[in-house]
Amino acid sequence: MTSPQPADPTSSPRSLAGLPDGWTARLPQLDDLGALVDLRAADKRPWTGSASVDREAVESEVAGPASWTRRQVVLVDPEGGVRGWVVVHDRAAGRTMLHVYLDRGLDRATQDRVAGAAYAFVAEQATEICRLRATTATRLDASPFAEDEVQRRWLGDAGYELRRTWLQMSRPVLPSEAEELPAPREGVTIRRVDSHENDLPVAGDLQIVHEMLESSFEDHFNSYRESFPEFVQRLREDPGHRWDHWWLAFVEVDGRQLAAGAVVSTVLPEGPAGHEGSYVDYIGVHRDARGRGVAKALLHTVIADAARRGRDRVGLEVDDDSPTGADGLYTSMGWTTDYVTESWFRDLEIEQPDGATS
Repeated sequence: MTSPQPADPTSSPRSLAGLPDGWTARLPQLDDLGALVDLRAADKRPWTGSASVDREAVESEVAGPASWTRRQVVLVDPEGGVRGWVVVHDRAAGRTMLHVYLDRGLDRATQDRVAGAAYAFVAEQATEICRLRATTATRLDASPFAEDEVQRRWLGDAGYELRRTWLQMSRPVLPSEAEELPAPREGVTIRRVDSHENDLPVAGDLQIVHEMLESSFEDHFNSYRESFPEFVQRLREDPGHRWDHWWLAFVEVDGRQLAAGAVVSTVLPEGPAGHEGSYVDYIGVHRDARGRGVAKALLHTVIADAARRGRDRVGLEVDDDSPTGADGLYTSMGWTTDYVTESWFRDLEIEQPDGATS
């Protein structure tokens, strides 16, 4: 006679305050992957015109490197169907990203009740993250589609406020752009991050990229300090991450080459035409080097690289109120807006066990 096996704590259902009768929550499993892809696809289809979802990225969030900094649950109806997915991302000290995916086929009363429980779970998990980090405050940061009035209502009911809008832009890439784009201005040099013989990047170059991006965004909306280990770990979480998609820019000053900016891009999955794309995750130019064509040279580098790899597009995100006028630069270089997202914030303050507050 065999002994009974202990229950798997990762798949055991749990109660979540506020859920309707018979509903439960549990950690997501790989078996849920199809349902989670469907939830994410349904979340974006009405606002982007596409239901394309990177299945590999979802898998990474559920059971890969991207899961390590996330707390998440799936929401299960009384019949056992996965009807929601709540993701709380410990992005950095003082920053908690989140998303609530919920089956919009549910009646409104059930949707609103489940959403209320989901956002309460977010606040609970963010509080625990603060305590583990020994901090007393964090900013909860949600990114709904700008036209999603239902999600905006849920956020408002949960105490979030709209703070910013973001343009999600793309630009087609032509094969000829592998060789025909303008060279950088005189005195500006672009090079790929150096690597060792084993193809791993040189740490010193990664640190320069981090420094350039941190300094470049100091005067931007909602800028916050992210440690070097957190920065590298977060970017490596993306299944599209490639070390050979990181570049540095230098300018010549008094005969010396000084770091002036950096760009980090990733691989986008195949689109309708069957071609991959490139995505500009980060581009930054040090304030002392602005006005010398550094940003344009970095963007040309990404476009030319995409063309050489047979890709058909380059995507990026830009603040609709960017203080540097970046949206104007992107438009002048052929980018157009596909859709708009928003930033909704809730600033959460907690008491640590010793009674300290922020």
